[in-house]
Amino acid sequence: MTPWVRRLIAANVLVYLLQQAVPSVTQEFWLYPPFVLERPWMLVTYMFLHSQTSIWHIAFNMFALWIFGPRVEARIGSGNFITLYLVSGIGGALLSFLPPQAPTLGASGAIMGVMLAYAMYWPHERFLLWGVIPIQVWILVAIYVVMDISGASGVGGAGIAHFAHLGGLVSGYLYLKVMQFRSPARSWKRKVAGPRPPAMLSDADNVRRWQAIRLDDLHSVNRDEIVRLLGKAQTLGTKSLTDEERATLDRFAAMS
Repeated sequence: MTPWVRRLIAANVLVYLLQQAVPSVTQEFWLYPPFVLERPWMLVTYMFLHSQTSIWHIAFNMFALWIFGPRVEARIGSGNFITLYLVSGIGGALLSFLPPQAPTLGASGAIMGVMLAYAMYWPHERFLLWGVIPIQVWILVAIYVVMDISGASGVGGAGIAHFAHLGGLVSGYLYLKVMQFRSPARSWKRKVAGPRPPAMLSDADNVRRWQAIRLDDLHSVNRDEIVRLLGKAQTLGTKSLTDEERATLDRFAAMS
C-alpha cells in the first residue's frame, strides 16, 4: 500500500475499535448539521467514524480505499492524494446540510472522490463486480451516481448518505480540475524566469529525462505506472500523453 492509503486505513480501523470500546464517541464526532457551529470538527471527524452495528460498513469502505487508493496516490502524489481525500470528505459533509440533515458518518464521501479520480485516469480498467461480473470503472462510478441521485430524490436507498456521496464526487472533481490546472505541464507559461520548463523542451529531451528516472528507487506501484507511461511515450509518441501523465513523469524525473 502507498503511504496515505496505509495511514487512512489504520486511522479508520483504530477509530472503529475506539467506537466499540467507548460508544459515546460516535455521537460526539459524527456529522449532525444543526450542531456544526458548536462542533466544527464534525466536518472532518465524521469521515473516520463508521456504523457500530455492522462491520460491513467499514469493511466495504476500507476495501474500496485499498483497491482504488494506491494507484491514485501513486499517480497524483501523496500530498495531492490526502488533499483530494479530505476535500472530497468535507464536500460530502457540506452537501449533507441539505434536508433531511440527518446524522452522517463514514468515509464514503471521501472514497467517492478517490473512485472518481481512478475512473478519470483509467476509465476502461475492468473490475469484477461481486467477484463475478466484469465492469469498467467509469460504468461502476456512473451506477453509483445514478443510485445516489435516486436515493437523494427519495427513491430507495434509505439509511445511506447519498448527499455525502454526491458531495464527495463533486468536490473531488473540482479539486482534480484545480490540480490539473496547476500541473507543471500547464503552469510553465506563467513563469517569466528560471530554467527551461519541461513543456519547452523537445520531445527527445523529455524522453531522455524520463528514461533517466531511477526505477529501482521507486515503490512497485509507482514503478509500474512509470514503466507504463514510458512505454506509451515510446510507442505512441509524447503527444499521446495527457497533461497529468506528463506531470507524473516530470515529477519523478525531478526527483531522480
